[in-house]
Amino acid sequence: MIDEKLLEIIACPKCKGDLEYDQGKNRLICNDCRLIYRIEDDIPIMLIDEAEKF
Repeated sequence: MIDEKLLEIIACPKCKGDLEYDQGKNRLICNDCRLIYRIEDDIPIMLIDEAEKF
């Protein structure tokens, strides 16, 4: 699980928009860019090149 304070300040690295936390799948979602950022060992992987598209 990601720290609540981090969730308040984290933004999409591509568009700088808000991210939605999917707690069930433990990932961050940018609905504007349609990208999914994975979380490994409670650390978000915020690399645009490694994000999944949906």
